Amino acid sequence: MTLKIRIDDSGAPYEQVRAQISELARTGALPVGYKLPTVRGLAEELGLAANTVAKAYRALETDGVIETRGRNGTFVAAAGDAAEREASVAAQVFAERVRRLGLSQEQALAAVRDALRAAYA
Repeated sequence: MTLKIRIDDSGAPYEQVRAQISELARTGALPVGYKLPTVRGLAEELGLAANTVAKAYRALETDGVIETRGRNGTFVAAAGDAAEREASVAAQVFAERVRRLGLSQEQALAAVRDALRAAYA
C-alpha cells in the first residue's frame, strides 16, 4: 500500500498533508497500525521541506490520528475507546506475527475464529 497524497496550490502544504492523512485514516483507507513513511521520506516523495511534514505529523499526533513509537516509526492510531485501542494493537501484533510465520490471511483468520469460539464458549 502506498500513501497517496497530492499537494496543490489550494492551501498550506502542511495542512493538505494533515487533512489527507486524517481523511485516509478516518475512512479506513489507512488501517489502524499502518506504518507511515518517515518525515524525511514523505517530504522527499512530496517535494516538501521536512519541517512541513513534521508539522503535519505533530498536528495529527495531537489530534490522536497517528502515534509515534520512538525509533519504531509513526503509525495510524486506533480510534475509539481504550478497549478498542487495545484490541487494535493486539490485532496488529498478531497480524505482523502471522506474516512473519508465513501464514496466509485465511489461515490467520481461521486461527482467530477458533480462538474466539473457545473464548466465548
